[in-house]
Amino acid sequence: MEEVVVLIVGAGPAGLATAACLSKFSIPYVIVERENCSASLWRHRAYDRLKLHLAKEFCELPHMSYPVDAPTYIPKNQFVKYLDDYIERFNIQPKYLTAVESSTYDIQGNCWTIIVRDMEKCTIVNYKAKFLAVASGENSEENIPVIPGLENFPGVAIHCSRYKSGINYSGKNVLVVGSGNSGMEIAYDLASHGANTSIVI
Repeated sequence: MEEVVVLIVGAGPAGLATAACLSKFSIPYVIVERENCSASLWRHRAYDRLKLHLAKEFCELPHMSYPVDAPTYIPKNQFVKYLDDYIERFNIQPKYLTAVESSTYDIQGNCWTIIVRDMEKCTIVNYKAKFLAVASGENSEENIPVIPGLENFPGVAIHCSRYKSGINYSGKNVLVVGSGNSGMEIAYDLASHGANTSIVI
């Protein structure tokens, strides 16, 4: 049983920010991440033209500003570099390929018992923590609603997390379902690459 004051689940922006703030107050923590890198959604499941939708001053992580010459709306690759620099600056050392299997709160002991699996070593590690900070993200799992007939659709149906660029869709008919930030940007990207793009809201 390893004891720690705070166990952070997830090494995305929220988990990294939590780690940096705890470091500022010299509060011991462990940060675990089931993927093999930090910010895996930004690195592997975001389309090429993605930019932050808010101005940079509203998207900085605590205790570290963007470079002065950074554009107002930060592109994906520059945001990933910012996160890498943030990790280095605050000496954050996530335990990658480490997945939480269960967590239980002990009311009498006033602590959490967390069981994690080190997927690389195929071992189980037990943690005892005063606080559990869940920063696993709201978009970590793709969600495709049940649409009657989709199983017989002869074309390609993908979730936006697997979309990278409209370059392979030139001249094709493409329907984008949803008008959130991703839907609107993907529709624009498809149209910019010559796809016959429609959007359903």
